[in-house]
Amino acid sequence: MGSPIETWEGAQVIFTGAGGATPGIILLLSVVACFGAIVLAAIHEEHVYAKYLKK
Repeated sequence: MGSPIETWEGAQVIFTGAGGATPGIILLLSVVACFGAIVLAAIHEEHVYAKYLKK
């Protein structure tokens, strides 16, 4: 089974996300999600530790 492309002359490449805001937005959302998970885990640990000390 051969390729339907016979020549690469005049071929173009279109980068649909290069230089846009999308990578920055995804990075920012990832950082916020990680930081949020750490903060929520710390709050949870504080509650559990306080509950443990009351016993």
